Amino acid sequence: MIKINDVLKKYNLKIKKISKLGKVTILDTDSDSLVIKKSHIDEKILMYLKSRNFDYIPDIIENTDYNITRYIKGFNIPKEQKIEDLIKLVTLLHSKTTHYKEIDTQKNERIYNQLNDNINYLYSYYTDHISLIENKVFMSPSDLLFASNVTKFYDLLDYDKKKLEKWYDIVKGKTRERNVVIHNNLCLDHFIRNNKSYLINWDKAKIDLPVFDLYKLYKNESDFDFDELLSMYEKSYPLFEDEKLLLEILISIPDDISFSSFDYDRCQDINKILEKLKFLPKASKQGEKEKNK
Repeated sequence: MIKINDVLKKYNLKIKKISKLGKVTILDTDSDSLVIKKSHIDEKILMYLKSRNFDYIPDIIENTDYNITRYIKGFNIPKEQKIEDLIKLVTLLHSKTTHYKEIDTQKNERIYNQLNDNINYLYSYYTDHISLIENKVFMSPSDLLFASNVTKFYDLLDYDKKKLEKWYDIVKGKTRERNVVIHNNLCLDHFIRNNKSYLINWDKAKIDLPVFDLYKLYKNESDFDFDELLSMYEKSYPLFEDEKLLLEILISIPDDISFSSFDYDRCQDINKILEKLKFLPKASKQGEKEKNK
């Protein structure tokens, strides 16, 4: 628990109101409003952002066991405009913090092995379930939905397997890779538009490949047209071939399906995969073309 009294004494604050907003505490004082969160931002990341003149973060008053920042009240703008403003700010963040470092072969090997293991697991996962369905006299709605789409999932996994091998071949031949500061938890809730744009909740920020920020945004905000957002991003910050491949693989690997849940929930899980992978027919067709070469 955050010791509010210690904070009040340290900064000689006179509190008018204390409220909770999710995991943060908001203190309304006579002169200001502060946000307190039991976490902190990596000091090296903060210093680097300052050195690159990226000041689109709330004013930080303290960054020790807990993080204290000035409260920013955002304008009420449409979600469609907000997501566009967010992707523009992410582009700026990546542009300002771009640097190149020697390839970490062990890191790329870990990424390769994790993705390869995930693909192999999903092959077995889907095969086991389709075998169970085939032994049933009557199919449930979720079984029918799964069985009618399972070849699409298999095609996509084949496609991902080939893309993963291609990505690994490229990065094995490179000596340097592009790194940036990634926020690492991008979503609309962590973006505020006031007199300018702000990103909040930086406690997961780190130095890494830019595609991991984009993938996190895709996962957190799947209601938006990601192809359109990516196109906006690449107008100012084009991705390299290996970065595009990795992002495509991350996005296109299907999710697990909760086969042990209620039938309605299973249908929802399957439909979520189909909804998220709207580009899947293109991927499957391309996979078929490559098979026939």
